[in-house]
Amino acid sequence: MASPIHKGFTRKSLLDYSESQRGSYEKTLRELVEIPSVSADPKHHTDVSSVVSQAAALMTQLGAETRVLETGGHPLLHARFDHDPDAPTITVYNHLDVQPAELAEGWRSDPFKFTKDRDRYWGRGTTDDKGPALAALWGAKYAIAHDAPVNIHFLWEAEEEIGSPHFESTIKKHTERMKTDSIVVSDTVWVSREQPACPAGLRGLQGFRISLETGATDQHSGTAGGAARNPVAELCQLIAACFDARTGEVKIPGFYDDVVEPTEAELADLQKSGFTTEAFMRDHEFKSLRVEDPVEIMKRIWCAPTFEVHGISGGYQGPGVKTIVPPRATAIVSCRLVPNMDTDKIARLVESFVKEQNPDAEVEIEHGLPAYRGRIDGPHPDAIRAAMRFAFEKDPVFVREGGSIGAVVSMENVLDAPVFFLGLSLPEHGYHAPNENFDWRQAEGGMLAFADYFRRVGEMGRGR
Repeated sequence: MASPIHKGFTRKSLLDYSESQRGSYEKTLRELVEIPSVSADPKHHTDVSSVVSQAAALMTQLGAETRVLETGGHPLLHARFDHDPDAPTITVYNHLDVQPAELAEGWRSDPFKFTKDRDRYWGRGTTDDKGPALAALWGAKYAIAHDAPVNIHFLWEAEEEIGSPHFESTIKKHTERMKTDSIVVSDTVWVSREQPACPAGLRGLQGFRISLETGATDQHSGTAGGAARNPVAELCQLIAACFDARTGEVKIPGFYDDVVEPTEAELADLQKSGFTTEAFMRDHEFKSLRVEDPVEIMKRIWCAPTFEVHGISGGYQGPGVKTIVPPRATAIVSCRLVPNMDTDKIARLVESFVKEQNPDAEVEIEHGLPAYRGRIDGPHPDAIRAAMRFAFEKDPVFVREGGSIGAVVSMENVLDAPVFFLGLSLPEHGYHAPNENFDWRQAEGGMLAFADYFRRVGEMGRGR
């Protein structure tokens, strides 16, 4: 005979629930998306606080014991739906801050105006990460209403997009309140709509701002050119010394010393993931790639470190040709890191190499995020597999994630709880890109998957 907790946790009952909740879900997503919570832009400081306040009001309305925690930067939201002190506690992590967005970048509609087109939702934050966050919350609402034997906590951050600089210090102050048995994160991306995926690891990130100043003002290239140093050109030369732009190979000595190559088992998972070069190019709107073999692409975007140039500024940018030698230039670069690579070591290597190549260059080292190796075996990953199969009728594959989530390592270290991943976003949803979007199928499936996952973990009991 089935356990009583299965009552109400059929696929049909959850599909009926999700359909009944669709209007409420979409209304709430609209409210959150239309708050431009850009954590990187000081002009939006009030908006970031507003989105956290709005989310806190929502949690309180649903019956959670809710607190907004001051961090020294943007606030952090912690909400608790406590069922039984003897039941296991799951903490769900998401973030409410978003990347900058401007209509001029290629958006087809106002990025901070929620737009619905049949089953698809457009706007900054729809998939990264407000849509998945609300899907997890709606799944929790169902589990709570149907007496799943589990305590569900929500930890919603507002600084993820700027590297979570105040996250770890804040949760250290509130460890007693945040005690948990496990953590689940839904801020990750599938291989494709046809193939659910969960991360077996996350890449880390170390950013740099490299500046060079060789003069005080623009100077005429006819009267000074040839003798004057050109900082834009010198930065280009410096970047070319750091890595081969054609192949992506990093030339900085020692950069690859700690890289652990993917195992045979990981490579086998890549090969059966359903990833295709054609779909990757289509989803990301690429015209060409460095390589075309799908396994090689997956190794490069998930399992290998990188050196990337995000922007170079300096000199004249207007129409025509203004024949000047500019006085200064800046390059913004970063390195994605894989497990075993240390952010401090990479920062030292890059800074030392830059100064060796051009002693006048100034290197500003940004906040680093360590890489993370996830778990793919055990009762919790098995529960995620089962929950995703229940919701989406297909087993997920476990592959590494190319992006970074700074809070993950902090939560595992400070809260002493394992972190797992149940992502809902798709490659075509446009993380960090113009025309970011989410869709009802993924939201509905997320509600089912999270509700089922909460039930399964609750039935495990404590200590699993």
